[in-house]
Amino acid sequence: MRRRLINSTLAVVLVVIAVFGISLVIVETRTIENSARESVDSDALRLVSIVDSRLVGREGVSSRVLRDQIGHGRYARIDIPGQPPVEIGVRPTGGVISTEEKGDQGETVRVEASHSTVSREIGRTMLVILAVALLAVLAAVALAVRQAHRLTAPLTDLAETAERLGSGDPRPRHRRYGVPELDRVADVLDASAERIARMLTAERRLAADASHQLRTPLTALSMRLEEITLTDDPETVKEEATIALGQVERLTDVVQRLLTNSRDPRSGSAVTFDLDEVVKQQLEEWRPASRSEGRALVRSGTQRLRAVGTPGAVAQVIATLIENSLMHGDGTVSLRTRVTGNQAVVEVSDEGPGVPPDLGARVFERTVSGRNSTGLGLAVARDLAEADGGRLELLQQRPPVFALFLSREAEDWKSGG
Repeated sequence: MRRRLINSTLAVVLVVIAVFGISLVIVETRTIENSARESVDSDALRLVSIVDSRLVGREGVSSRVLRDQIGHGRYARIDIPGQPPVEIGVRPTGGVISTEEKGDQGETVRVEASHSTVSREIGRTMLVILAVALLAVLAAVALAVRQAHRLTAPLTDLAETAERLGSGDPRPRHRRYGVPELDRVADVLDASAERIARMLTAERRLAADASHQLRTPLTALSMRLEEITLTDDPETVKEEATIALGQVERLTDVVQRLLTNSRDPRSGSAVTFDLDEVVKQQLEEWRPASRSEGRALVRSGTQRLRAVGTPGAVAQVIATLIENSLMHGDGTVSLRTRVTGNQAVVEVSDEGPGVPPDLGARVFERTVSGRNSTGLGLAVARDLAEADGGRLELLQQRPPVFALFLSREAEDWKSGG
């Protein structure tokens, strides 16, 4: 492309120089020839005037007297009736420019100039024109190279940006080149880079969230299956299998919820549900884990509560809080339900050392953890809660108290139930 730009620019310049140069040569040639002829005519008229005046005054006419009246290098011949001709200068050979004038006293004056003088003047003029044309060509080459670089360098840079996008580096470069069309392409590439970056971030976040969020129900399910393998009582097996099937259904709901949030975090599927049932499910699922840790899992507070939200998401948030207490806390894990205004609250607490003071304000941030964990659990739990219009907060750091706030069914809080 650079070569094409240079060649096209040079072609235009050469055409312009050829058209105007030839025209200028023709005009200058005619101008020089006309000027030379006018100069010869002027010399002849001047000589006729002088000769007339000397003849009228009966003065002599000689070459010595008239030598300074014609241009240098010119020849003049004066024919006076009854007198020998008077010659001034050396008669030129070859092509000449000549003119002849007659005076009032019958004399004839002929002036001649060599055409070679005119040719030399035309040659000098053509050299000047050629030099100017050469300078114009050189300036055009420099301008074409600069313009080609100005246009091709951004295109090369844009190609590198597109290649980086294709190779998985979605960082926008935010470079502009002062050319509207190229800047438009750069805008589109930067916008595409930002969209790709958001998509990659969402995919990585989905993978991290899924691996973390699925671990909790899978752990509970594996414990339930272990209970089945350790018992020979058919009734116990049936009971544990029924609970395991319920866990599988909730696991499916968790997967669906994660996929929905990854596509559109605002696309909630909140319904009115029985909060007691969700809390009871989580107590049943986590009792085997708490017993294996030698810790108690208890519930207290207001019952027969109905809340607005997604049951699977609420169950996942409560499961995350219970797991967090079993992993990082100590002593009895307590679930307490209560009512505040038009909201139902589920509090999860334990008797452990709590959240360090330096992490209190950042405990819900991703990758922030007080121990060697991923730091995703509480962050994902808060996202799930907010997707349904609820919120998850740390009410107390020592001992730790986490609270899930959910909207209550309108009829319940209006009636004070």
